[in-house]
Amino acid sequence: MNKEALKEKLLKEGFVNVYEWHDEPGVEYRSHSHKGAVAFYILEGSVSFRFRDKEVELKSGNRIDVPVGEEHSARVGSDGCTFLVGEMIEGDS
Repeated sequence: MNKEALKEKLLKEGFVNVYEWHDEPGVEYRSHSHKGAVAFYILEGSVSFRFRDKEVELKSGNRIDVPVGEEHSARVGSDGCTFLVGEMIEGDS
């Protein structure tokens, strides 16, 4: 799917804020949670999400959905990462 089709899919699923985001290699996000559901499509590069009981490695073409209140952290891979982000609550990333 192309970026515009993915964006439309997220909007149809009820995500009120959909945008593209890029992180440089090695960026780390400390453990946190969101007030609304958040979805991430990986457009380029890779990222690793860590939850209490598992770690998920994602690369281009993958999607991850983070439920409301789910504690998680993340580390961007060595090539950086470009995401398409969908937020159920605007400004909740």
